Amino acid sequence: MKAFLILEDGTVFEGMHIGADKEVISEIVFNTSMAGYLEVLTDPSYAGQAVCMTYPLIGNYGICKDDMESSKPYPDGFIVRELSRNFSNFRADFSIQQFLEENNIPGIAGIDTRALVKILREKGTMNGMITTNEAFALDDILPRLKAYVTGKVVEQVTCAEKYEVAGARSLSENGVLSGSAKFSAADYAAGVREKKPSLVTDLNGAGLRVALMDFGTKRNIACSLAQRGCDVTVYPATTPAQEIIASKPDGIMLSNGPGDPKECTSIIAEIKKLYDTDIPIFAICLGHQLMALATGADTYKMKYGHRGGNHPVKDLTTGRVYISSQNHGYVVDTDKLDARVATPAFINVNDGTNEGLNYTGKNIFTVQFHPEACCGPQDSGYLFDRFINMMKKEWR
Repeated sequence: MKAFLILEDGTVFEGMHIGADKEVISEIVFNTSMAGYLEVLTDPSYAGQAVCMTYPLIGNYGICKDDMESSKPYPDGFIVRELSRNFSNFRADFSIQQFLEENNIPGIAGIDTRALVKILREKGTMNGMITTNEAFALDDILPRLKAYVTGKVVEQVTCAEKYEVAGARSLSENGVLSGSAKFSAADYAAGVREKKPSLVTDLNGAGLRVALMDFGTKRNIACSLAQRGCDVTVYPATTPAQEIIASKPDGIMLSNGPGDPKECTSIIAEIKKLYDTDIPIFAICLGHQLMALATGADTYKMKYGHRGGNHPVKDLTTGRVYISSQNHGYVVDTDKLDARVATPAFINVNDGTNEGLNYTGKNIFTVQFHPEACCGPQDSGYLFDRFINMMKKEWR
């Protein structure tokens, strides 16, 4: 069956229908990762967006439920050059085509994804429609595309109720966790199996309790803490700050998530209350932006964002460069940053945009990139250890 991708500038791509038989309007973005399409599909940060994968062949290793970053996929649509309906992987459960169909996600294959990405890079991120209607009328569709907004998507992707992730407590002789981190029964009932045991060299966080605010969190954030021994309680995004404070956590984690951070007005007000405490805080991606807004800084929408697994970021303290995984379309405006509140900690080597902040006089640091990246580089995973050391100092 034919399918069409229609952009709000009037550009039309013709290809083949994949996934669910459904018409969708969404913001069109692209991801440059060469692997990890399942992690992309199950990252809640893509809610309200249709994702174009720039790597030309997608689906060749199938779908492995153990690698999912959440209980279901979140993008509105999926755009690829070639979709592999056959897969070769002993760990795979089924094909990506079946996964898209079962989760009601439409897509298009067979288009020139290079041309699409070039348009988005030159003109900026824009809205688009994926449709199988060959009799479409541009005059009717283009106004609808221009009117589309993602809106308040954080509330759509956050957990319905809080749940626990137990920290690892012991190691077997070969250095493998004898008991891997376990999510709530309700979480697994949603369709994702338990993470496999991982190699761990240090349980430095044993005994520490972390409150993780779920703005659209990837599972590997909680796993990264649990594998270091921390006990994690995951809270819905709308949880009042007072409830978090009253639980007396050793540290607070602000997660990644989708959408324009400025839409999260009530959440920002609660984060300001968390900032006013002395509890150590570590924030990633959307959490980084929300903390900046809560303390008087500003954010702006990027031309086409950073989405992929090979973005270099520079630590301004040490001068060292790390390769990072990223997924964001908004960035903190350092021109409007008050040095009495926060100072830049990381910058993007390619374009100089902000990638992290250290908060003056506070046990708070935030990053724009993903130190928990899977599939992706683990270069900056040490930041979880930095957070743990910060908590232990306060704890003792």
